[in-house]
Amino acid sequence: MSINPTIFKAYDVRGLYPSEINEDAARLIGRGLVAYLGATRIAVSRDMRVSSPSVAAAFIEGAREQGADVVDYGMMGTDMMYFAVARDGLDGGAQITASHNPGEYNGIKLVRREAFPLSGDAGIGDIRDMIASGTLPPPAAAPGALSRKDVLDDYVEHVMSFIDPSIIEPFHVVLDAGNGMAGLIAPRLFERLPCKVTTLCFDVDGTFPNHEANPLIEENRRDIVERVVRDKADIGIAWDGDADRCFFIDGTGEFIAGDFVTALLAEAFLLRHPGAKVVYDVRASYAVKDIVAKYNGTALMNRVGHAFFKRRMREENAIFGGEVTGHYYFRDYFFADNGFIPALLILELMSRKRQTLHALLAPLREKYFLSGEINTKVGDMETVQAKIDGLAARYTDGRSYTMDGVSVEYPDWHFNVRASNTEPLLRLNLEATTPELMERKRDEVLAFIRA
Repeated sequence: MSINPTIFKAYDVRGLYPSEINEDAARLIGRGLVAYLGATRIAVSRDMRVSSPSVAAAFIEGAREQGADVVDYGMMGTDMMYFAVARDGLDGGAQITASHNPGEYNGIKLVRREAFPLSGDAGIGDIRDMIASGTLPPPAAAPGALSRKDVLDDYVEHVMSFIDPSIIEPFHVVLDAGNGMAGLIAPRLFERLPCKVTTLCFDVDGTFPNHEANPLIEENRRDIVERVVRDKADIGIAWDGDADRCFFIDGTGEFIAGDFVTALLAEAFLLRHPGAKVVYDVRASYAVKDIVAKYNGTALMNRVGHAFFKRRMREENAIFGGEVTGHYYFRDYFFADNGFIPALLILELMSRKRQTLHALLAPLREKYFLSGEINTKVGDMETVQAKIDGLAARYTDGRSYTMDGVSVEYPDWHFNVRASNTEPLLRLNLEATTPELMERKRDEVLAFIRA
């Protein structure tokens, strides 16, 4: 049986249901994961999408057919699957989810022992090739066993251990779960805090009746921004569909860039652990390395992508890592990303410093001016590489890196241009010390990309 090969992405499996990803595909991928890992016991969980129960059931069937025992953790967030695999010492795991994609999509996030991710380079491509070439090992003589488990209580305890709840001020907090998995988890955390909580879209509903669970898109933030401003709340926090990423709105209704959040979270850790290591991605604002330096920490630049982050954090024993896209990684969370620890840490930092989120961000907004990520389609993959090479050749008077695309640094501005993993697209992130310089240099680099 053939599977559409385009569903195997750089970081997960994803596609339209049922035309691209369906029960037949899930069954084969379940077999493939067990065969690839040589697994005897794995975790399977799922999000709230309408198609997730049947896709999860098929995946479980395939994994058991290949001889592995399966622990079915039911419906939960992706970061809870990481917790289950690492804490329970399993050989691997799968979360049936399409993360922030619209409801007609589904997918599978795959990990090995200790919740270390499979990626296109290591694991996902191997499973794809085994299925495509018909070289999956034959099913086991006897199917693996199936058991069920719930980790929500233990997960909540572990996440709460990252802060001192007794110092949290009674902030007014607006939360938007986007009808995703945060609707299941956030109430359990916030009932233990003294905050006044307003909840939006907390009914867990895979038809997404209110808006898509992707807070990076402005229209999906409209409800939370309006509510924060109307109620004069201190902070707004929104999650994506599988709740492994969170996003922040300050009291004026302004969305906070992921690199500024990374800088604040780095500060939160370094206040407690002076001199610790922090990993940040090549796109990030200088705010991150400047704040890490202020607290005598070590800032480590890294290429984009959770597999690369988790590997680097393990190698360096880094206490924290942050990506511009809202993935935040924690040494004491098995080096994995989590969507709720950042929310608690930001509330704790506001409480410790007795400042609003807007006030905490003011020094950053006065000094660092960001373009945000700007995407440009450029013909084909050959053109993509030619443009990256051309930029490297053009900006030879700066300090340049080719860790991920091309990054060039000058004293008063810097940029990164990198290729999309899936299409002929270039992504520009640029920062400067004044808004005028940022706009001028942004337009200059874009003109070269689009010429």
